Amino acid sequence: MIQAVNLRSGMTFLQNGEIIRVLDASHHKPGKGNTVMRMKLQNVRSGAITDTTFRPDERFQRAHLETRDVQYLYNSGDAEVFMDLENYEQYEISSKQIDHEMKFIVPNAEVKVQFFESEVIGVTLPPNVELEVVETEPLIKGATAASSGKPATMETGLVVTVPDFIDRGQKVVVSTANGTYQRRA
Repeated sequence: MIQAVNLRSGMTFLQNGEIIRVLDASHHKPGKGNTVMRMKLQNVRSGAITDTTFRPDERFQRAHLETRDVQYLYNSGDAEVFMDLENYEQYEISSKQIDHEMKFIVPNAEVKVQFFESEVIGVTLPPNVELEVVETEPLIKGATAASSGKPATMETGLVVTVPDFIDRGQKVVVSTANGTYQRRA
């Protein structure tokens, strides 16, 4: 059991039979009354995000997630198919459930799949991924060096603001935390 005051971003716990991930947690001391924990929580199965408060001494059962290294294979209609790199078992995850993560995953990419007991519940991305630029405006000679960048569409459909010198066909490193350009690959 874990107390609400000890919950941090990224932790998971069980509440009413659902797996809940903490997205943000902070202490709040109102003018009158007791301290409360303000939390932004995500239901792992449904993806629903809620804002709620708990008393600091409330207790929750921790949800221990297991991760396995997998390789992304293909899209099978309404699901994404991954293969375990250790035993070659294949797992299907609903495309709707990992829609955001799929903007950073290309075929044959290695990621981690999260399990709760025997249920596949999500994908963990590396901090940065390498993606190819498939569409962007061409470089304009004489453009100012202080430009704020230009939009570029990656091979996964993700749109990222990149520096003006990046051109179609180049590979760039993109942060999976916020979807921003990091550097050329």
